[in-house]
Amino acid sequence: MPATAAATHERTDRPARIPEVDALRGFALLGILLVNATMMASPYVLAGALDPDATTLDKAVEGGVQTLLVGKFYLMFSFLFGYSFTLQQDSAARDGASPVPRMLRRSLGLLVLGLLHAVLLYSGDILMTYALFGLVLIAARNCSPGTALRAAWIVYGCASTLLLLLGLGSLFLSDTEAAELNSLPEESAALIAGYRGDPASVVRANLGQLPDWLPALLLMGGFILAAFLTGLYCGKRRLLADTGRYAARMRRICVLGVAVGLPGSLFMALAAGGAFGSRWSLLGSVVGTVTAPALTAAYVCGMLLFMKTARGGRTARLLAPAGRMALTNYLSQSLAMALVFTAYGLALYDRVGTAAVVLGALVLYGAQLALSKHLMTRHRYGPVEWLLRVVTLARLPRR
Repeated sequence: MPATAAATHERTDRPARIPEVDALRGFALLGILLVNATMMASPYVLAGALDPDATTLDKAVEGGVQTLLVGKFYLMFSFLFGYSFTLQQDSAARDGASPVPRMLRRSLGLLVLGLLHAVLLYSGDILMTYALFGLVLIAARNCSPGTALRAAWIVYGCASTLLLLLGLGSLFLSDTEAAELNSLPEESAALIAGYRGDPASVVRANLGQLPDWLPALLLMGGFILAAFLTGLYCGKRRLLADTGRYAARMRRICVLGVAVGLPGSLFMALAAGGAFGSRWSLLGSVVGTVTAPALTAAYVCGMLLFMKTARGGRTARLLAPAGRMALTNYLSQSLAMALVFTAYGLALYDRVGTAAVVLGALVLYGAQLALSKHLMTRHRYGPVEWLLRVVTLARLPRR
């Protein structure tokens, strides 16, 4: 067989990627980076406390991040995780393999990567949560689309009710207890010293943070699971494979999502900034979390509609390579920020304002877009994606 014919045969044997899914992942990477960068740079942002030394510009930028980004983009990734699960099922079916062993190995690989990420780079890792809650997707793999969607609503309703009760309860705190919510915890001094010390102290600081992250991840777990199941529903219906058929519905979701999600996010940002007093900070965070899925849905549908335009198509082609290697980019973002903010490198933790952090993160994202395009024109997988695929398939993947 001639070389050109063999290459053509190889390409047609490969499952076609969905460019919109890759572009959405690339877009989600930007939101995740901006949120994580502010948290990795400052103990105040990490603790949800007010920084008395923040400039007006830093406060404005932090308010923008709170309003538009916090709590939205990990849900977008979660939705895409659930959607991609159906694509992985199809891949196993094409190979004549059972999807369950593959998915279990994939979950184990994500768990190990997440643990290493949390200990070495950033304690706010999400991969371990994805690995554990991904087991639910494996259990629900054969459910009907309607069942997946109903389960998503039930999980979201239960998680929202629990959080709202917790938030309303915070209104009954004493003035002293409420003030503590907006102040820097005493242990933050040790955290700052750890991140500015040496590589060993960075690891100890990350390990010390893990117990504090677990309750937060458990509270977020209900929303992550609901997003997983919503993605599973959309994947089973193949809704992202032909988005043009659903343009009117997506426009309605955009309007409703902004109408519900934006006020909740504004309330969260104002409460976090101390506009209503210390007693309202926790309730503001809860309201922002509960309404975040609405704004996430608006972002997803808005981007899908935008990508149908000429300018949006060019944007999608710019974002898609980064989305194809989203796991590599996510981990490399943490590595770059660890080199800047911890003793692995410059040790600038708690020394850089939010505005400068966001600007630096945008520069990093631009570099990732360029590097991703370069790599994806030459390789089928990003380096970490290739490694995870080896674990998933229990063999070297075909090129």
